[in-house]
Amino acid sequence: MSNKVLTVGIIGFGKMGQIRMQCVDDHPELELKAICDQDTEKLSGYSDLFISENYEHLLAQDLDIVFVCCFNNVAPRIVVDALNSGKHVFCEKPPGTCVEDVEKVIAAEKANPNLKLKYGFNHRYHYSVMEAKQMIDSGEFGKILWMRGVYGKCGGIMFENSWRNQSHLAGGGILLDQGIHMLDLMRYFCGDFVSIKSTVKTSFWKIPHEDNAFAILETQTGQIALLHSSATHWKHHFALEICLEDGYINLEGILTSTRSYGEEKLVFAKKQFEDSASAFGKPQEQIIYFDKDDSWTLEVGDFVSAVFGDRTTSYSGSSVDAYAVMKAIEAIYGV
Repeated sequence: MSNKVLTVGIIGFGKMGQIRMQCVDDHPELELKAICDQDTEKLSGYSDLFISENYEHLLAQDLDIVFVCCFNNVAPRIVVDALNSGKHVFCEKPPGTCVEDVEKVIAAEKANPNLKLKYGFNHRYHYSVMEAKQMIDSGEFGKILWMRGVYGKCGGIMFENSWRNQSHLAGGGILLDQGIHMLDLMRYFCGDFVSIKSTVKTSFWKIPHEDNAFAILETQTGQIALLHSSATHWKHHFALEICLEDGYINLEGILTSTRSYGEEKLVFAKKQFEDSASAFGKPQEQIIYFDKDDSWTLEVGDFVSAVFGDRTTSYSGSSVDAYAVMKAIEAIYGV
């Protein structure tokens, strides 16, 4: 731990901005100094902080770090301005609405090589995901053959009116909003995809973007990933099956504040053929349960370590990751 305390500003004080405020308050090396939101009612009660409706006024303050928790259509521009103002930046996903957004950010990042930029792919920091990553990287189960992932949400009576389904703010549908997490995990486990086939549909909701996305993705070495991102699942659902040469690792459920995606657990087993098992096709499974979600705290802690120089620019959630996942999303969209 460093003796220095880093000063922080938060731009965008909705749900995610408030989650990040808690992360900042909980970290001994961070101190919140400023918040910004166009809805001034959200800023009431914070008279001890610098508050503003204008993000440029916040960037003019003497701050070390800025958290960008804004709508998809404006986040890239704010990230660029924050980097150019000399601030380290943590930005929520998605990194923008298109690959061009990320390219502009990367140009600003290269122009400010001493600054750190991280994107909020917090699913990488769930304990089940970290455990699966260690198991895969150990080589104990051999290399990945294929993956099958489903990330579905119910929708709800307010779904159509959400800002996430307003074209000028979001720039995409359920894939860009939620499926991006599953896509990022698939790439995290097996690398970049070089071939993508997809079907994107608006099946039920009266929205300008997709409520279902189906994709078949393939890596250079022939690993296949099947992705279904859905807003018509009618039951919140998270599942990622990973089949490897010598067994399988399945992520089932993921912890959230509402617990609506079920119990978070990791199910794994070594393959067993009929010459080594009395119950052919039913290998002996092991299950690890996880009852705590520290993902928000852990990823901010990783970012702080990077700012203090303990990580290189290749740390998890970098602009490299953001660019790759947006390239895949554009391919799924058929752009």
